Amino acid sequence: MGPIDPRAEVREFLSSRRARITPDQAGLPAYGGNRRVKGLRREEVALLAGVSIDYYVRMERGNLSGASESVLDGVSRALQLDEAEHEHLFALARAADPGPRRRAAPPSSVRPGVQQVLDAISDAPAWVRNGRHDIVAMNRLGRALYSPVLADPRRPANTTRFVYLDPAAQEFFVDWDRIANDAAAMLRLEAGRTPNDRKLIELVGELSTRSEIFRKRWASHDVQYHRSGHKRLRHPVVGQLDLNFESMELPSEPGLTLNIYTAAPDSPTADGLKVLASWAATQELARPRSTNP
Repeated sequence: MGPIDPRAEVREFLSSRRARITPDQAGLPAYGGNRRVKGLRREEVALLAGVSIDYYVRMERGNLSGASESVLDGVSRALQLDEAEHEHLFALARAADPGPRRRAAPPSSVRPGVQQVLDAISDAPAWVRNGRHDIVAMNRLGRALYSPVLADPRRPANTTRFVYLDPAAQEFFVDWDRIANDAAAMLRLEAGRTPNDRKLIELVGELSTRSEIFRKRWASHDVQYHRSGHKRLRHPVVGQLDLNFESMELPSEPGLTLNIYTAAPDSPTADGLKVLASWAATQELARPRSTNP
């Protein structure tokens, strides 16, 4: 897979968002019974965004160069973009403008101080990932929880590669279909932020080549944040775990995200984590101490 084409990204993103909005949803009259297009027409988006038809057509053909913040905000409102989609549109506009400095590719390691923070979290699985979904650091309970992901010797371990290419993923993730959809949408968001990241391009190429499901979800151009929620895992040692998760960007480490899993007090999952911690301790004794996930 070659470099991500910013113009193609803009075309496909804007046209796919336009196709999902009906005139009724946009508060517009739908004249005539036979509309040739799915969703809004370009001229309707232009009207709602407060720009000329010619200008919007130029945008949807992939040219966002020089688009002002107010114009992008207008298009975002017209297409009813959510927060992640709004950020993605602005990222695509930045990629189209050669002037601003582009965001650097995400790091693949952490400072010793970050690892110390992870190790200090003893009662909850915790790990750090970059925007490509590479696991760059973990605590002991995190390694135990994600032992099926780490079974592949390839490093850095990558959660999206595991989701789409490892048959064990559909057993490990109880809600595999939702997890797979989220993973592709998060990766698409990262591609807008760092379109020239060679390792990201290689990962998307590998997944597209080997997984038809990934190809279809990647082609949808959906984007999504993954900040908090609920995750159900079926661990091979302790069984099903119903976990809450929080994801927090690390201000001191741009491009890295800290993920922490917790369980409701006195719940079966809390008991399961205690068993997992005991199992993890035995595993630690069986191998040399290492911070490499």
